[in-house]
Amino acid sequence: MNEKERKKISKFISLVLRHKPEVIHLNIDEYGWADVDELMAKSANHGNGFTFEELEEMVETNDKKRFVFNEDKTRIRANQGHSIDIDLALKPQQPPEFLYHGTAQSNIDSILRNGIEKRNRQHVHLSQDKETATRVGMRHGKPVILIIRTKEMSEDGIAFYLSENNVWLTDFVDAKYVSN
Repeated sequence: MNEKERKKISKFISLVLRHKPEVIHLNIDEYGWADVDELMAKSANHGNGFTFEELEEMVETNDKKRFVFNEDKTRIRANQGHSIDIDLALKPQQPPEFLYHGTAQSNIDSILRNGIEKRNRQHVHLSQDKETATRVGMRHGKPVILIIRTKEMSEDGIAFYLSENNVWLTDFVDAKYVSN
């Protein structure tokens, strides 16, 4: 499978596992898990067919590790980024002193005034390193990397979670914790 095909499958699976399972009438449980056979069959019926081997390759080679299989690879879910209400069963974690948030230059004034909101997602996403934050910010325009004082936030009682693919998550970042 070439990169273009892998990306097409990844985008489609992101859509149905993170945002709109109803597009293919996919059943997702309260923790975001979907049956792999059902995902494959309903995707094919929707004109987005792929083999199990192609799905497995996409999961294993996805640079952001967006998806995960259960132990016997009969179920799959997205690691984070959902706009649908699911319970990822994340446990609070102690964050490092600083984390980073990549965004577009056009968002800076609003963020420095209002903070970073999760908007239509379940959490605000933060990166462990500037390189990852830069890649995230580039998706939205000219990237700007913000430094988030996460240790201070945690000391102030704000919860943090670490997804299976090492993305730090929180509900909101008040502007007082943001530096650029």
